[in-house]
Amino acid sequence: MRHEDVKKILLQDQETKEEYDKLEVLYEIKREIIRLRTENKLSQAELAERVGTKQSAISRLEAGEYNPTLEFLAKVAKSLGKKIEIRFY
Repeated sequence: MRHEDVKKILLQDQETKEEYDKLEVLYEIKREIIRLRTENKLSQAELAERVGTKQSAISRLEAGEYNPTLEFLAKVAKSLGKKIEIRFY
């Protein structure tokens, strides 16, 4: 069975879908940071050095193992030559 098939089955449960939807923003942030880091040909250690943190912090961020602060995300964005934009729609 493919990942998408399993996901479709699991998301039929309303409680599971609500929890999944709550995490979507964090998954989007994680995917974008990974994309930008690899696009810039940076290792996690190199990005960590630019941010002023440890490689393990970047690893946890990319793995979605914790909720980062806006301050930390702003540092990561700046280190990647970007700015954070938050919109409500």
